[in-house]
Amino acid sequence: ARHCFVCVGVGAKREPTVSSLFGQKRICGIGGGWDRPHAQAPFIHLGMIYLLSTMETEWEQHPSPCIGADIIEYTAISDEGDYQETNLAISLDAILPNDLLEKVLSMLPVASVIRSELVCKRWHEAVNVLRCTLNSMVPQRPWYFMFTCSDEVVSGFAYDPSLRKWYSFDFPCIEKSNWSCSSSAGLVCLMDSDNRSRVFVCNPITKDWKRLADAPVGRSADYSAIAICAGRKSCCYTVVVARCNQVTGEYYLWELSIHLYDSETSGWITPFNEVLHRWRGGGECVICEGVLYYLVYSTGILVNEEHQHRVLMYDITSRPSHTSLMNMAIPVPCSLTCARLMNLREKLVMVGGIGKRDRPGTIRGIGIWQLCNKEWNEVSRMPHKFFQGFGELDDVFASSGADDLIYIQSYGSSALLTFDMSEKLWKWSMRSPVTKRFPLQLFTGFCFEPRLDITS
Repeated sequence: ARHCFVCVGVGAKREPTVSSLFGQKRICGIGGGWDRPHAQAPFIHLGMIYLLSTMETEWEQHPSPCIGADIIEYTAISDEGDYQETNLAISLDAILPNDLLEKVLSMLPVASVIRSELVCKRWHEAVNVLRCTLNSMVPQRPWYFMFTCSDEVVSGFAYDPSLRKWYSFDFPCIEKSNWSCSSSAGLVCLMDSDNRSRVFVCNPITKDWKRLADAPVGRSADYSAIAICAGRKSCCYTVVVARCNQVTGEYYLWELSIHLYDSETSGWITPFNEVLHRWRGGGECVICEGVLYYLVYSTGILVNEEHQHRVLMYDITSRPSHTSLMNMAIPVPCSLTCARLMNLREKLVMVGGIGKRDRPGTIRGIGIWQLCNKEWNEVSRMPHKFFQGFGELDDVFASSGADDLIYIQSYGSSALLTFDMSEKLWKWSMRSPVTKRFPLQLFTGFCFEPRLDITS
């Protein structure tokens, strides 16, 4: 019986022996061969394919796709140093079918895929296929976009955790650093802080973006928050704007309204309104499994300081209109100075600043909790050696996350801290190229999933 073996791989310090791949069989290669058992296999380079056939007497002719391909000469040297033989390798691009080339490219980090477009026309076309085919690439770890808080044009750097590199990055659409933002499945939604009716959706990697129809929230609001939920199996998405205004002449009454945008209908609806008593909305909300979670704050003095924050839930799928969200509100697990909500694999996760008991407005630590059946389970607390650089004010950090990775950044520093939910591991990122020009300069940022195959 005859067998053909195709091997594609990356060079290593120690090459696998022939016996480990084929036992005691006789092995032959392209342009030459060696037939002694336990012989050392040739070094394997990325982009090279070696065809090895087991036969008794003669070489097998190459398949027709290989004819005319570039031939590269290499030399295999055994461990003993007494056995050398010249062999030939055929270029991977010459014999790899288009579908396999696309599959190989789809396994690479996004930054590597983008660079591969410049290799040749064929690779450029293969990347274009990945762009046009939904879910064609393996899921990527979220990037973090960091920029300075200023009135200047927003530009900054994006951190890639897969390659642990920073890239100079111009974010599409965003005009000012104080815009509200939310991300989901490769799309980022942005809302103008000066005109709340202006809402944009973009793909930061492909630079594809569009402005949505004006949101029915008016130009201004006392407090507003935005969230987006994009489907992974389709190009559809939903945008939610939660708006909260103080009732005229009533200090303790706040009117909450929820507005939904559906990409399929390209229109807005307002399915819910409620007047909150002694509670007001803020700028934090997120969507998990079709439920909007919205963080609200107490406006009165309560005996129990641990209940200064609560989380409201609203089902954007069933869209109930006659119900009270405050009656179903979930209290936070402890006294918090601030909190950030995020969707990690369709689970609600909260990163919060833990307040001191005698001084609730002073932060003494940062914790991470996950919501399970309306109960908060503590995941981890930031070790003191990492927390030292965050200061003691009530609201001192930005935080966002996706997949199983959480980013935490101090407003006063460009240092970026990560927490891996699966490994329960705290770690600093590579040093950011963002520089601090003056002592009071502030930094912020948010994360997004890099994708080539989704459009706004």
